[in-house]
Amino acid sequence: MSSDAGPGPVASSPATSGPVTSGPVASSFVASSFVASGRALTGVQPGETLRLAGEWGEHQRHGRRFQVTACERIVPSTVRAIQLYLGSGLIRGIGPRLAQAIVGHFGERTLTVIDTAPERLTEVLNIGPARQSQIVEAWREQKAIAGLMVVLQGYGVSPLLAAKIYQVYGTDSADVLASDPYQLIGRVRGVAFHTADRIALQSGVPRESPQRIKAALLDRLENAAAGGGHCYLSLTALVAQTAELVEQDPDQVRPMVDALAAERRVVVEAGPDQVVVYAKELHAREVKLAGELGRLWQARSTLPLRPFTEDPGLHDDQRAAVTMALTSTVSVLTGGPGCGKSHTVRVIAATVRAMGGTVTLAAPTGKAAKRLSELTGLPAMTVHRMLAHQPDPDALFDQAPAQADLVVVDEASMLDLHLATRLCSAIPSGSHLLLVGDSDQLPSIGPGSVLADVLRVEEIPRVRLTHVFRQAEGSGIIRGAHLIRAGELPPLPGGGGFWFEELDDPAAVAERVVHLATVAIPRKQGVEPGQVQVLCPMRKGAAGTAELGRLIQDRLNPARDGAPEHWSGSSVYRVGDRVMPIRNNYDKGVFNGETGTVTRLVPEERLLEIRIDDGDTVTYGFDELDDLTHAYAISVHRSQGSEYPFVVAPIVVEAGGVMLRRRLLYTLVTRARSWVVLVGERKALELAVHRLGGRRNTGLPRRLSLAVG
Repeated sequence: MSSDAGPGPVASSPATSGPVTSGPVASSFVASSFVASGRALTGVQPGETLRLAGEWGEHQRHGRRFQVTACERIVPSTVRAIQLYLGSGLIRGIGPRLAQAIVGHFGERTLTVIDTAPERLTEVLNIGPARQSQIVEAWREQKAIAGLMVVLQGYGVSPLLAAKIYQVYGTDSADVLASDPYQLIGRVRGVAFHTADRIALQSGVPRESPQRIKAALLDRLENAAAGGGHCYLSLTALVAQTAELVEQDPDQVRPMVDALAAERRVVVEAGPDQVVVYAKELHAREVKLAGELGRLWQARSTLPLRPFTEDPGLHDDQRAAVTMALTSTVSVLTGGPGCGKSHTVRVIAATVRAMGGTVTLAAPTGKAAKRLSELTGLPAMTVHRMLAHQPDPDALFDQAPAQADLVVVDEASMLDLHLATRLCSAIPSGSHLLLVGDSDQLPSIGPGSVLADVLRVEEIPRVRLTHVFRQAEGSGIIRGAHLIRAGELPPLPGGGGFWFEELDDPAAVAERVVHLATVAIPRKQGVEPGQVQVLCPMRKGAAGTAELGRLIQDRLNPARDGAPEHWSGSSVYRVGDRVMPIRNNYDKGVFNGETGTVTRLVPEERLLEIRIDDGDTVTYGFDELDDLTHAYAISVHRSQGSEYPFVVAPIVVEAGGVMLRRRLLYTLVTRARSWVVLVGERKALELAVHRLGGRRNTGLPRRLSLAVG
């Protein structure tokens, strides 16, 4: 199967009757033998017959392997293959039992009957007119997708994108590919510039086409936001990056920036020392957020101030924070672990309530909100749920307010530009907004660095808690975290819940991490493996989230005979899997960073059900699984706002060396409550401690300074 990355996936060798030598071959196989063996041939359904071209060879870790360079799908022809094919969940309305009944009735002519005489399906028991119509519609859709896959393969593009393209464009998909493939960028997940560009160039679009260059400019801005959290790029950098991407002279690229600005798709702005370029939406949100924060800061407080009794147990900086929150309509409380942020919030909230005011406590994720509630003893909710009554989650203007005299948002480092804009737009003038967070943690997954930007504006009141309380002083995790924040290497191998195991080989690191997470720590601590979370600085490589997650899934929730499972790309979903939404879905009421468990998988309905940890049950269709990821091993970024009893993490230079930075390591360590075990290379740990991350490109500090000045 071809892909943008070059040679196709690696398949495990099926049993052979004689010796097989390395070299080019072409053979036909029934897909079940490959799907059962591992991650090979992503997107292939059980029962499909494939003609594969490639080479047999030896893999260092997995032994005899078949490197696939081309894949051709052949219509299943045997009864067994047809039954597997129909029962795989590919056709909505047909599960394994119904597939057996259909094939039992029509035999080898089954697919011909569905294709040419679908009315005959009602001859099968339990298929009435409604089910028959559902099957026919799903069959036609799959035929269209199969045809689209052939078209994509002709362009040298991964056929796995066919279903995603069809989901957006339907029967117009082929016309879109032929006329303007660049419009797929941003609308079809998984289609970036290089994919659309390959299609366009093979369709005859000139390399110097304005359409092509404008698409590349927008792609570079999107890549800067998604990959680096930047709200803008300098004009110089944008032109240079785009010129390199399209292999054109910068003089041909620069006029296209002006063309996009004239079309109001980007905003070109003169900064203090350079000209910068924003995508239109990010510019609008940044301007809006600065204006809303300025409105809140300048408003006269409506908080009913009355005399109150100070808590005698507060430290001086905690008392200063209480006074600040009660007297400032916008303020920030920050500090590291063990410094009493949560207790301070509890005192602030209790004081406001004692004075007759109302308080809303919120956090960006469900886990962070639950943790805030546990630590303060007060009700808390996610920011999304606080804003859920608003009719348009993506609207920039005229949003309904969250009615409270004081709104406290914990884990504010997680607020990206989008969520912060919605939040501040919803708070009425006169209410107080207190942002609480650790400014030394990673910034948000989405674009912007809101907490850090607000702290750069001198006019906004802030208190930083620095006193580590006695009950926290004995924690090796807290001691280690404060040393890392200061740029110092903690004592190794550690103690008091902070441990480092030195291993140099990434594959050995991965095996040790899996053993610790699934066997050693659960056995030693008498807990379930679900109490141990694996966090990774990187996604790729032997010690990345993808490979570690696969290994842990195989240990904790392997395939079982007769149990349903569904492959989506290179991932397989089973009942009992730990999963995490990676995109907000306001209709479902689930948000990025929450975790849950797959409780039900129904191939014939092409859906699975998930029980979110907060108790809600949500349904995902098989065509929505790009919105999920397995949670056996997750990135440090996705762990923000969460706390786990036990954390195990690989620390290797390998593929994730570029990610090893102080903020990431500090965030990782502070996710653990009882134990954190780091496994890997000492040089990687030293690199992470001493390397500082770069600042994101945002204009919020300058705009906010003007708004409050």
